[in-house]
Amino acid sequence: MTPEQLEDRIFASLALAGMGDALGAPTEQWTIAEIFAAHGGLLARFIAPPPDTFAGANNGLQAEVTDDASQMYYLAQALVDSKGTLDEAGWVACLLDWAAHSPKAGFMGPSTAGIVQALREGRDTATVGVIGSSHRKMTTIGTTNGAAMRVAPVGLLYPGDPVKAAEQALVTCLPSHDTDVAISAACAIAGAAAAAVDGAALADVIDAGLQGGAHGETLARRHARLAAGPNFLARSRMALEIARQAQGSGDDRGFLERLEREVGNSVLAAESVPSALAILAYAGADPLRTIALAASCGNDTDSIATMAGAIAGAMHGRAALPEGMLSEFCAVNAEYGLDALARSLAGLARRRAV
Repeated sequence: MTPEQLEDRIFASLALAGMGDALGAPTEQWTIAEIFAAHGGLLARFIAPPPDTFAGANNGLQAEVTDDASQMYYLAQALVDSKGTLDEAGWVACLLDWAAHSPKAGFMGPSTAGIVQALREGRDTATVGVIGSSHRKMTTIGTTNGAAMRVAPVGLLYPGDPVKAAEQALVTCLPSHDTDVAISAACAIAGAAAAAVDGAALADVIDAGLQGGAHGETLARRHARLAAGPNFLARSRMALEIARQAQGSGDDRGFLERLEREVGNSVLAAESVPSALAILAYAGADPLRTIALAASCGNDTDSIATMAGAIAGAMHGRAALPEGMLSEFCAVNAEYGLDALARSLAGLARRRAV
């Protein structure tokens, strides 16, 4: 792969992730039935977020990202600033910078919000969400998809190496998502992105995601805590089997409804991240199909579309993205400087490969 091709794939990953976020913002928390009724099928164009969504309630614009992609872009810049090796202190500084300066910080999820508040107050983050005076945290703390939704740039730095991508991804999970399920899920997205940007076929991208997830589970046993609840890898295999069975059926709504019913589409890492992988597989990683399906899958649509979009974009490059939507997206989100960000990440990725 030439340096230009690598940069192109990285740009497409960052861009399609953000486009998925912006596409899913107007349907977040909606049901599949409501989405299909309102849009006559899949939502495949940018619209202004209505007032009953988080984006609409926060005055979000048409084609504008939410906390998902904005956090991803802050992480990408932190990786550039650290020359591609981000430690936990650097990541915490990045997270606090985002929380203090991003207009999208008001969207932050429950796991991230509790940790940010503790860091600001100088409290021990290990005490966030504990039960009474014990050291046991509630199972609702640190099990959401906040780490997975932002982690794709880590994978882009390690083309073809999902294990190394998972090891760097671990840092970005702490301290907010310090559970086996959240770490496994984030490492899966990083692993899939690492394979995708290296030019792997879809089946190999999915396998790399599962490999990253398995390595993340191992890392979590050493560096984090085990949380009661569904296993990420088990849920992912269920989701991917649903996608396999639905392949070629032409019944998008039936596929999404079964995925919701049997796997889930909430902010929980064990639901939304397996669903993102399944949607990627069902769509054949077609860029627009991938984010349109994710934006129409109900519940945490923007996060699911961000994760699936990041992988699909990395697989195909800029030319495969819908041109009109890309132009609109880049105009609305020019502050993030995706061309320069992709160029810097590509330079770091090339140096790692030498």
